[in-house]
Amino acid sequence: MRVGPASLRLARAATARRAPRPPAASRQGLASRPWWPWARRIATLAFFALVGGLLLTQARTVQWAEVLSSVRALPAANLLVAGALAVASHALYSCFDLLGRHGTGHRLARRTVMGITFVSYAFNLNLGSLVGGVAFRYRLYARLGLDNAVITRVLSMSMLTNWLGYLLLAGTVFMLWPLTPPPDWKLDGRALQGLGALLFAVAIGYVALCTFSRRRGWTLRGHRLELPSGHFALLQLAISSANWLLMVTLVFVLLQQRIDFQTVLGVLLVAAVAGVITHVPAGLGVLEAVFVALLSHALPTSELLGALLAYRALYYLGPLAVATLAYLAMELKARRLGAKR
Repeated sequence: MRVGPASLRLARAATARRAPRPPAASRQGLASRPWWPWARRIATLAFFALVGGLLLTQARTVQWAEVLSSVRALPAANLLVAGALAVASHALYSCFDLLGRHGTGHRLARRTVMGITFVSYAFNLNLGSLVGGVAFRYRLYARLGLDNAVITRVLSMSMLTNWLGYLLLAGTVFMLWPLTPPPDWKLDGRALQGLGALLFAVAIGYVALCTFSRRRGWTLRGHRLELPSGHFALLQLAISSANWLLMVTLVFVLLQQRIDFQTVLGVLLVAAVAGVITHVPAGLGVLEAVFVALLSHALPTSELLGALLAYRALYYLGPLAVATLAYLAMELKARRLGAKR
């Protein structure tokens, strides 16, 4: 069907009317800080340059033939256990959006919510949070009738749950078992302990706020924020911590228990936040660079990279293949339902 110029003008006008404008306070705040976008870009570019230099330095020293040999040498039993841990972690993460279902009161079936969460998480790991964690959730939930306000609350609660466990575990590990960074890092062990104390305090402070605060809600830039109960906050903390521990145990098994568990935990947590900061899809190269920088003194680089390649295959690529098929099935089902209407 062809669309005439008049129809196009009407469509553009309707789109312009629907497009939300940022609040006045937000526009004034951005206008009063014209330096901020440039500062953020410069900081991001500097971090990219640092990580890129680290990746190039490490890549030149790697004997890739030995890496592939290390992958082939992994015991079958370890691979089976690691595969089971990957399934358990993805299944547990798929429950995160059920917390949002409870908090918002929407009535989508639990199985449907878990399927959407699994697909979003698999694409999030491989393509980044904006594509996976955000875009897929909005598309799939919107097709099932949820409005943007509800989807935003579900997404926010899921992201908060994920990072609560990170804060608790990172705070604990950095305080009790601080890593020994390479000499050229500006962050030493004592600084890591201070950072750990801060992260731990934030996680515990959130639970305390949910438990004891008399004020249960705030309005921030037109959005209503409601505090959950203390029991709900503890549940968020528990399932998120359990999921991070499953991921760490997977890497620990692939490393054949040759490095202390708390050390592997600390390194994986550092690598996770480095991947988020750089916005590299799947943290490609960042995860490996951090592990090599922090653990090459304890294990040959080829064995480290071999274990991490197996980790990527089991935790990133395998679930992505399943999630792709699941997403196609969801799209076909949505089209059939749309045709019946």
